[in-house]
Amino acid sequence: MTAMEEPPPPTTPASPTAPVVAATLHDVAREAGVSIATASRALNGSARNVRAENVARVRAAAAKLDYEPHLSAQAIAKGSTRTVALVVRDVADPYFSSIASGVTQAATEAGLIVTMAVADGSPERELEIVRTLRGQRPRIIIVTGSRIEGTATRDTLIEELSQYRTAGGRVVLISQRDLPFGTVTIDDRGGSAALARALLARGYRRFAVFHAAPSLRTSRDRHEGFLSGLYGSGTPAPLAFETGFTRDGGYEAARRLVERGAGDVEAVFAVNDVMAVGALAAFREAGVLPGRDIGVAGFDDIGPAVDVVPALTSVAVPLREAGLNAMRLALSDDTTAHVPLPAQVTLRASTPQKPAP
Repeated sequence: MTAMEEPPPPTTPASPTAPVVAATLHDVAREAGVSIATASRALNGSARNVRAENVARVRAAAAKLDYEPHLSAQAIAKGSTRTVALVVRDVADPYFSSIASGVTQAATEAGLIVTMAVADGSPERELEIVRTLRGQRPRIIIVTGSRIEGTATRDTLIEELSQYRTAGGRVVLISQRDLPFGTVTIDDRGGSAALARALLARGYRRFAVFHAAPSLRTSRDRHEGFLSGLYGSGTPAPLAFETGFTRDGGYEAARRLVERGAGDVEAVFAVNDVMAVGALAAFREAGVLPGRDIGVAGFDDIGPAVDVVPALTSVAVPLREAGLNAMRLALSDDTTAHVPLPAQVTLRASTPQKPAP
């Protein structure tokens, strides 16, 4: 090297922490030699207007570039996410948690995630939830809970769910078969009629019924079913106490019966188990011992029915199966199928055999 020459500048090594720029959909399309729209369809699973050779090229390019698709963008392209939206009446009621267990099991098996919204027994809130869910594009909407008659929201709810289904979503109800969608139903009338006959067979003749407002279809069907089971037995017409469809409602109805005088009532039928549990508590507080001084029966056979004292006579409903069947129906191609579930009487210590007169 002569005196006039200068040494070459040192080479700067690449920084080991230099950020790696992630490949974009545009990069994949350019690598595959297709349009961005074609690359998007090939990667999001759409078969619309994409030739098999183009799909292969796009996927090969994505693998070569280590491309990771954006899940939110895929959801928009497909028109749905990998979620199941479950709308329940009351998250604290074991009836709905049992259904949710079945829905979650079937959804997990299908690679889907369950989200839950609570309508709190309000048709207006239920409609608001469905409208919001449409914007979030879940793959499936499952609506549970008794239908309420005479509301102004029914036609609008049908329209919202129909538009959601037209856009590719799936709709299933767990309730009365009242709306034009696939429905899992429970034999409320038949189960209550069977309970009435079982109590007659145990020697009970004078009854009271704790029920909700007649507009609540589940309560009305169970009340009417119980009356049909008594028909022709020659027993007096049961006393009827309208109250809330909750534990507090059952407690309040039992207090009213005690204040009236419960001596002429041999057994109470509460149209769901949480009402019956409330009634058990009120009777004990008043010194009227369930299972000895008065019989108490419910409907649904929720888990706590065997934990209360005395264990509660109820009508067993396969609630977990209801959730499983709802998911299976949602994943099927039949958008209007009807899946009926049986209801079976389970007699326990709260309604012991009465001695013969």
